[in-house]
Amino acid sequence: MTATTYQGFDQLASALNLPRDPRAVRQRLLVLERVLEGVIRLPGNVRIGMDGFIGLVPVVGDLVSASIGAYLVWEARNLGMSRWACTRMLGRVGVDAAIGAIPVVGDLLDFVYRSNTKNVKALLAHIDRRHPGATVVDGIRL
Repeated sequence: MTATTYQGFDQLASALNLPRDPRAVRQRLLVLERVLEGVIRLPGNVRIGMDGFIGLVPVVGDLVSASIGAYLVWEARNLGMSRWACTRMLGRVGVDAAIGAIPVVGDLLDFVYRSNTKNVKALLAHIDRRHPGATVVDGIRL
């Protein structure tokens, strides 16, 4: 890849004051996945997150949810994941958006189908393979 591929990301990351190193990306991904998919614990050790609640808002909620999923794909591409892996991630986002667009049933399935968790796991596996130093944060191996 050329340096111009990352130019837009560099400008946006510097405007938002986001560090680009894999360790910082890993921490952002872990926090985002926790908030989206498992911030609330129900009896029986079942976790639900904000993604399901966001999807309850008609049209806008589904667009916001798909945008967050697209952000994960964007992070993956900027970390150098293959086009095939990014396409699979984008497919998961598309399935999640299609399911979420179905009234009532789609909203219920939004709590069960966790595309963001699958995408974050793929990203973390990529970071572990390609950026092994990013798995250690503050002296603790993640």
